[in-house]
Amino acid sequence: MADELTGLGVSPGVAYGTVLRMAAPPVVPADLRPEGDAASETAAALRALEQVAAFLDAKAAQVGGEAAGVLLAQGMMARDPSLSDAVAAATAQGDSAAHALVAAFDLFRSALAAAGPYMAERVADLDDLKNRAVAGVLGLPVPGVPEPGHPFVLVAGDLAPADTAGLDPSVVLALVTEEGGPTSHTAILAKSLGLPAVVACQGAGALADGQAVLVDGGAGVVLLSPEDAVVRQALATEQARRDVFARSSGPGRTADGHAVQLLVNIGADSGLAAAAMVDAEGVGLFRTEFLFLDRPDEPTVEEQQASYTRVFEAFAGRKVVVRTLDAGADKPLAFITVADEPNPALGVRGLRTARRMPELLDRQLDALAAAARRTGAQVWVMAPMVSTPKEAADFAVLCKARGLPVAGSMVEVPAAALRASQVLAGCDFLSLGTNDLAQYAFASDRMAGELAELLDPWQPALLELVRLTAAAGIEHGKPVGVCGEAASDPLLAPVLVGLGVTSLSMAPGSVAEVRAALAGQTKADCERLAALALAACDGREARAAVAAAVRPA
Repeated sequence: MADELTGLGVSPGVAYGTVLRMAAPPVVPADLRPEGDAASETAAALRALEQVAAFLDAKAAQVGGEAAGVLLAQGMMARDPSLSDAVAAATAQGDSAAHALVAAFDLFRSALAAAGPYMAERVADLDDLKNRAVAGVLGLPVPGVPEPGHPFVLVAGDLAPADTAGLDPSVVLALVTEEGGPTSHTAILAKSLGLPAVVACQGAGALADGQAVLVDGGAGVVLLSPEDAVVRQALATEQARRDVFARSSGPGRTADGHAVQLLVNIGADSGLAAAAMVDAEGVGLFRTEFLFLDRPDEPTVEEQQASYTRVFEAFAGRKVVVRTLDAGADKPLAFITVADEPNPALGVRGLRTARRMPELLDRQLDALAAAARRTGAQVWVMAPMVSTPKEAADFAVLCKARGLPVAGSMVEVPAAALRASQVLAGCDFLSLGTNDLAQYAFASDRMAGELAELLDPWQPALLELVRLTAAAGIEHGKPVGVCGEAASDPLLAPVLVGLGVTSLSMAPGSVAEVRAALAGQTKADCERLAALALAACDGREARAAVAAAVRPA
């Protein structure tokens, strides 16, 4: 094996430790026979599914933040009536509860894989649900993260949300996976936990338990059996880096005083208190869909108003950018999403759901307006998946008719970036969702490990779309922010500012480091670094060029 492995660095930081691999999933014996009739086997399988869903709900309540929303969505998958029907159909054919679960999940797995690349990212989630449910009916230990009683570097083919969300950073030092991409659940949750992580790491499967490795989650490098001197130097550099950003505080500024708003991304209520305590200027992305998930019907206006009020009160006096319901694709809702949509990622999702059920958006805006009137937060509202100037302008009219004075649009579709000036003419601000923007720009599945480099936020083509959008903001004198995962990269943050971005919104744990990174560069430095990144041939070259040229803090 080579002295080092390379992949995509998706969560910065450096860690040294010994490897431990994820436990293997349960195996169903081929000759396993039903212990009872079809009804009892079905009941056993459904009990196991409900136990898995309940476990996910409980873990969501424990972990809070972005992880909570991911886990709640996964629990909703376990309770999908179509899955229960598939289990019953298999037991009716004589399958045992365990074999029926495997058959049902494999059926769903094939359907997701055939539904287009965006939906295929849920395959790993389905595999995790299947393994947990099968372990339940067989009475076997649930597969998951090892517990050796000492710190270690966790290596896996991929990680399910339930595994990643529950990791203890004092025990798990870093993550290395063979699959995944920069916008995968592993990447997002690792960043929220502050764990160094490298995904799409070819050769990671050959790492052996007990092998010593040095993981650099910023550079995307895993050094194998490094020399002591190399480890000491890397850890000392990492500690110095942490010391710098630990001392940072206050509003975001470059070294020469150019203001850059630093904001946090939030989802479910459970992580609200911790997010509000972060030294940030407010919320750049409030994901409201978590209120709608895991339920058979739409929340009432009163329910929504109460939830929004809690968020606005927690950030009273600060800016809160609310994204209206982003349903569809990987976030289906029982009361609006069409189950057999040919390609959900390119279909009715985000703002487009208002075409099918306009009253859903009307009621949400009513609830937001009522909550805004009761609190002192500076409430901004933006629509997801805007594609045309007319969509942006029509949405702004709806908001302002309800007394919501600041209305904007997300730029997640290349068409919106290419016509950003016209889009911005009809609204008050733009926010770049770089995760989806990269996926659509490169026609690349967010979870396809072999294509992960196309989704690297450093890709110059993606940065060019950011530049075009920011230029429209400068032209109109209106703000343009980034709320995708790109905003949390401390090396990329100065580049985004150099492209003209006025705010960055990220996982709460990333704010201090991004603030320190900006404080180390002047506005001119940021523009110089942006030019270097745009001139590169690909994401890896762009990152390397900026890393070599960045001014030390």
